[in-house]
Amino acid sequence: MSRGPYDSHSLRTDGGEEDEEETPLQQLVAGVVIALIFLVGFGLLAVGYPWFWVAFPVGFAGVLPAALALAKLYEHSRDSRASRPSEPTVTDEHADALAALRARYARGELDEEEFEHRLERLLETETVDDARAHVTRERERISER
Repeated sequence: MSRGPYDSHSLRTDGGEEDEEETPLQQLVAGVVIALIFLVGFGLLAVGYPWFWVAFPVGFAGVLPAALALAKLYEHSRDSRASRPSEPTVTDEHADALAALRARYARGELDEEEFEHRLERLLETETVDDARAHVTRERERISER
């Protein structure tokens, strides 16, 4: 099926079809920039500036593509930040530590007493503040000896 020049799909420079539609942000940026180009061009015409016509090629060939490129760059960076995995949370690290502790106990590397001691310490240090408090208590307990 042949495509006419006014179909909704545009052709890429390599001959392939491009299915990418304009986003609402890109449509907004294009509309605002086009309105400003017309405003400046016809404003210069209205005040009698003889070089008013320069606003149109500069606007449509320079400013509009640059503004659309910036809008695409912004959307790309926003999308890549949103799709990037978040930093591991304390609960993720806690679950990983608990899984490692259970695995060591299952392999026989820890006896029951050591496993329960480490499990108790792990449960006491669920957050960073809990860990600091635990370290402080341990230091005080050691210094009392």
